[in-house]
Amino acid sequence: MKVLVDTCIWSQALRHKDPDIELSSKLKDLINDGRVSVIGPIRQELLSGISSTKQFHKLKKILSCFEDISLKTEHFEKAAEFSNICRNKGLQGSTIDFLICAVAHLEKLVIFTTDSDFENYRKYLPIELTK
Repeated sequence: MKVLVDTCIWSQALRHKDPDIELSSKLKDLINDGRVSVIGPIRQELLSGISSTKQFHKLKKILSCFEDISLKTEHFEKAAEFSNICRNKGLQGSTIDFLICAVAHLEKLVIFTTDSDFENYRKYLPIELTK
């Protein structure tokens, strides 16, 4: 099964000086198996806030190996629906988090994340997670 890799995993593996070995190894295995999926907003989050132009271009080149899932109206509509479901249960989340949930649900992807917010979303949304 394909896996939608969240920003926190990419950041831990590619941007941290002391990356988490276990997470980096799992990401490497997913890449080698051709199971990694990316969406544009995750790519944008990863590339934002890099002060060094050299580091920016290096990361941009690494990420260029992964094609973005083309986002469609249905992804955004489902993200809004998911946001409303969670809000009605008293749970707030970011626009990008709900977009990740929507894309994963509609494209039948597992979300690879360490962000505990997704554990909360999973209580109300039909998403599958991996760590």
